[in-house]
Amino acid sequence: MCGIVGYVGFRNATEVLLEGLRRLEYRGYDSAGVAVKVNGHLRVVKRAGKLAVLAEALQRQQLSGSLGVGHTRWATHGAPTDPNAHPHTTEDGELAVIHNGIIENYLSLKEGLLRRGHVFTSETDSEVLAHLIEEKYQGNLEAAVRAALQEAYGAYGLVVAHQDGEEIVVARTVSPLVIGIGEGENFVASDVPALLPYTRRVIFLHDGDLAVITREGVRVTDLAGNRVEREVVEVDWSLEAAEKGGYPHYMLKEIYEQPWALENTLGGRLREEEGGVELGLRLDPAAFDKVHVVACGTAYYAGWVGKYLLEALARIPVEVEVASEYRYRNPVADGSTLAIAISQSGETIDTLEAVREAKRKGAGTLGVINAKGSSITRETDDTLYIHAGPEIGVASTKAYTAMLAAMALLAVWMGRARGTLSVAEARGFLAELRKLPRLVERALEQRPHVAHIAEKYHQAADYLFLGRHIQAPTAYEGALKLKEISYIHAEAYPAGEMKHGPIALIDERLPVVVLATESPLYEKTLSNVQEVRARGGRVIAVATEGDERIKQLAQEVLYVPKTHPLLAPLVSAVPLQLLAYETAVLLGRDVDRPRNLAKSVTVE
Repeated sequence: MCGIVGYVGFRNATEVLLEGLRRLEYRGYDSAGVAVKVNGHLRVVKRAGKLAVLAEALQRQQLSGSLGVGHTRWATHGAPTDPNAHPHTTEDGELAVIHNGIIENYLSLKEGLLRRGHVFTSETDSEVLAHLIEEKYQGNLEAAVRAALQEAYGAYGLVVAHQDGEEIVVARTVSPLVIGIGEGENFVASDVPALLPYTRRVIFLHDGDLAVITREGVRVTDLAGNRVEREVVEVDWSLEAAEKGGYPHYMLKEIYEQPWALENTLGGRLREEEGGVELGLRLDPAAFDKVHVVACGTAYYAGWVGKYLLEALARIPVEVEVASEYRYRNPVADGSTLAIAISQSGETIDTLEAVREAKRKGAGTLGVINAKGSSITRETDDTLYIHAGPEIGVASTKAYTAMLAAMALLAVWMGRARGTLSVAEARGFLAELRKLPRLVERALEQRPHVAHIAEKYHQAADYLFLGRHIQAPTAYEGALKLKEISYIHAEAYPAGEMKHGPIALIDERLPVVVLATESPLYEKTLSNVQEVRARGGRVIAVATEGDERIKQLAQEVLYVPKTHPLLAPLVSAVPLQLLAYETAVLLGRDVDRPRNLAKSVTVE
């Protein structure tokens, strides 16, 4: 969730860039920088730390020019340092690049650029774009950017400036960019708030768009150079609404950001040809013979899914425990134990104390964390960042699916190291992982149908959620989401446990959500559905696209795209998030700030 601002016009670009970046601070960042054209040359100033550090440096530099680009970075590739901050420049400093997203083939591109004599000054994937565009540049920046993007693939919001020109060239795939239209000046940003002091007339770029921005106007084409028309929209948002991207709630915005978040979690880490992953971890996965996963709330359910993934792919025994219980039971852990702590904030006190308990026992420790520089990252032996970007809504959505993707990566990493996952098996699994962002986009298309179901059942006093095998945690996460933001009582059970008590709850007033996606246990799940129907329960099934049998048994069906059975929770979580959201809205709840809850629990 990095912030981008670009400007060309008649104002002091440095002031415009700083003001825009301040308005994007809610997105979170760990470094910032600007490139401003001063007397025909690009001048770059960038600093690790908060925006105030950059602002102080700019006061000393006194940059003044009418064209510039600025960035606040949420680190993915490379630590938050001055060299890793954006903008990135070529060796001669004539070209500057700002990039949000992940260039998936950056390693092969970098190897080629190094062989051809390019010198890199950062650890980022983004810097390859500066050198690649430089190679293509022959006086036409637009053509150079277009040619470079034919070779680079992945997710990007790209902004490029060259000291020889008076234009900014931008391109977008997955990572959002919005152009602001002014009089004698024009702007670009990663989000609308940066533009509001200057204009409310904007163009939202689409995937595959490339635009040239000058002070006289804006021209939008596709990557092949064909002119495309994009509507100029008049936004009438308050600053808070703008920060939400026009969505009524942060939670809904973050639900829709999940394809982007998954691109960030997976991007640059998949090595399909080799049948492996590159996680940059120092731990030796072959050094452990058991795993303890400790987490709380939504993160606990992500860890539970991780148990199935690790045991299936790495054939290593895994215990999953609520972190607040772990340190009080004198856990059996030693040097052959890997304790994996999962937390969005990295500050969850119970999880932090569980890490400390595992370390006292001699266990190796690994954090699966979103927030950089947090307490857990400082105390674990190693960290796998999920790169979901800032999550503001109290009820976790995009961090949850990003955690699941991270656990899938860990399972491949351990499976390959332990020799339990063959190259061929890994390649097939990684190919399915790569599809996930697009599959989640398709799952989001179910929102109108979810809203219809929420309208029918939002007055229910209770809900029951059922799932088997790796979908059991999904049922628990779905029930938690509904409880958190709608305040409807909801319970979840492994579907096979229904006959051992919960079946007594079922009557014609009870909606029962059943995770019935394609899996080896599909027939058994259908039997559970029939048991619910026999007792008058109202079945809402989450099923795989193309499943006609489920229509005969369930009153409502929410279809999700087909994927590998071990990855089904990533697409199945989406309609359950939407169901909780739509229900809460109908009940008039404060979705982003549910009662009695905090985003990060830092006290016992």
